[in-house]
Amino acid sequence: MKLISATPSPYARKIRIALAEKGIAFDLMTEVPWNDDTSLPQHNPLEKLPVLLPDGGEPLFQSSYIMEWLERRYPEPPLLPADDDGILAHKRIEVIADGICDAVILIMFERMRPQGHQSEPWILRQKRKIDGGVAELARLIKRGPHAIGDGFGLADIAAGSALGYLGVRFPEKDWRTAFPDLATYADRLFARPSFAGTTPVAQTIRDRVV
Repeated sequence: MKLISATPSPYARKIRIALAEKGIAFDLMTEVPWNDDTSLPQHNPLEKLPVLLPDGGEPLFQSSYIMEWLERRYPEPPLLPADDDGILAHKRIEVIADGICDAVILIMFERMRPQGHQSEPWILRQKRKIDGGVAELARLIKRGPHAIGDGFGLADIAAGSALGYLGVRFPEKDWRTAFPDLATYADRLFARPSFAGTTPVAQTIRDRVV
């Protein structure tokens, strides 16, 4: 099994963490997906990361779909509870966390446009999404130790990946001061081996994308 990832990608990080938590061996292939020589078109028609390449199977893409596939194909240890309400609670937090990351990416690329071509109203709109998303994570999770119930799971993976991504691509967002209980929760997650071994690192985009 192989995973195509980018070092800062919070979406790929979710899968790396899940694979580590489930003890699934895989080869990591690191790419800069925005560069012209990316191999992504060979595996994903949408040219997005992550892409999981199962041995002898079709490529899998889109992080929430890959998470679902992993949970069904490798159910132990479970990253989702057995009851529907618990599953939906985890997925709700995943939606919020992914939305935060989406907004960060939109700001990043808007800021790559030449001066005079950047839309400040657009950037402010994305900042509001980030502010609202982080505040909602803080409301739902508080200081943990886990996002949902008494066990580690998908919600923790998603929330921790989003909060870690803010430090790489949007460090001006001082969510720690605003939400100290959420910071306590995040620091506990970041010390977990699956998180510590997947710390995001910024990549340099070589080719122009905007």
